[in-house]
Amino acid sequence: MKHENNELDIYKINTKDKIDKKKVFFIVSIIICVICIAFAIFFVSKTVSRYKEYKEYEEQLEKAKQEDNKEQAKLDKEKQAKLPKLTEEGRQNIENIYKSDTKRAFLTFDDGPSENTAKILDILNQNKVKATFFVLGCNVEKRPDLVKRMYDEGHYIANHGYSHKYSKIYSSKEAVLDEYNRCNDAVKQAIGEPEYNSHLFRFPGGLVGGPYADIKSQANDLLSQNDIIHVDWNALTGDSETNDLSVDFELKRLNETTQNKNSVVILMHDSPNKSVTVDALPKIIETLKNNGYELKNFYEIIK
Repeated sequence: MKHENNELDIYKINTKDKIDKKKVFFIVSIIICVICIAFAIFFVSKTVSRYKEYKEYEEQLEKAKQEDNKEQAKLDKEKQAKLPKLTEEGRQNIENIYKSDTKRAFLTFDDGPSENTAKILDILNQNKVKATFFVLGCNVEKRPDLVKRMYDEGHYIANHGYSHKYSKIYSSKEAVLDEYNRCNDAVKQAIGEPEYNSHLFRFPGGLVGGPYADIKSQANDLLSQNDIIHVDWNALTGDSETNDLSVDFELKRLNETTQNKNSVVILMHDSPNKSVTVDALPKIIETLKNNGYELKNFYEIIK
């Protein structure tokens, strides 16, 4: 009896049953191609996604740059607006400072800054009023922070010379110009603006009269040749007229000197001994407004 051999004899396999290598290669190739295509699609998709992210980032950067440029342009515009420029219109405005069809008042303070200046700035800020400060260079060097505050808060910083010593200032016309320049240099240093020039000077003691009248006249011509104009006042609070000051006295002198005038440039002082002017200032502002005056500063004159 024969026993069947169930074991597979590899040598007896028909060649047709053998593995088709070409078919296997083809299938493997297809699989590899599919994998490559999948990787390519993934890579392209990732690349497109990253490109979109890059473009979005680039757009954000450009937008931020434009915003920065706008902000810088705004700051530059604000800076230029606070740097006085003397034009022919400005000269005409100064010449006609005491003429106006409407009532206007310019608050001006001489001889500062001092400890009283900070209080005056607080009052002006509370009343939303801009003033003009004719500063002394020697005091600017002592209190540059107050000058910077004046500037930052939109007040006009004008020039009253450096020393306020008449014998020194009025020793010659050139000495007057030198006092102006020294004061202007101190202001530039205090506010951090090397281009600043107020173009506006107030002669200590006023331009007209006094023992130095001839020197003042000559100096005024020299200043004008250097694009510097002067302005005095046509109204005051009398805070330099007596040592016995009171709020009532200052208000009385204000009413007396502004009577029947449409355009007034009011002389006051913010020197150390003028604390009464600080006390009177809220009532001075209130009185002027009640009398129909619009409060101005010299940025509206020298633009």
